[in-house]
Amino acid sequence: MKFKNNSLFWIAGAISVIFDQLTKYWVVQNFEFRESWPLWEGIFHFTYVTNTGAAFSLFSNNGAWLRWLSLLVSLGLIALAWFGPRMNRWEEVGFGLILGGAVGNGIDRFRLGEVIDFLDFRLINFPVFNIADVSINIGIICLLIVMLRPSPPRNEGPSSPGGRD
Repeated sequence: MKFKNNSLFWIAGAISVIFDQLTKYWVVQNFEFRESWPLWEGIFHFTYVTNTGAAFSLFSNNGAWLRWLSLLVSLGLIALAWFGPRMNRWEEVGFGLILGGAVGNGIDRFRLGEVIDFLDFRLINFPVFNIADVSINIGIICLLIVMLRPSPPRNEGPSSPGGRD
């Protein structure tokens, strides 16, 4: 069964979705919309906002198609893990975290029509984001590590018919 073959993929994806949805639930239960709690004044705050667009509010107020994109990406990643080859650990975790982020934000898009954001890094005036966004970015970093890391030498087997060199 493919769950065994790419188990880190499924684990990373599930943990990412659960953590994302729990933190968003906590924010909605404990904050008024646009309310901000400084954790480190001027540096990092929890600020409850929503985003109808994609990253950095791209396609805001015209991004209903983003829910379908989240679903398509999620289904593609699930198919890759289920039907595709055995992945290495970095690929499993990377693709799993991207799946978790896509599902986490996709749940918001289908349920609310927008994404709940609350991580507000103010030191560099960065857009407010959420755990799903963090998961996607860490997943991309994992995949970049795979791409940039030199491939291990392949064992071609014996070079002579007798099995000896």
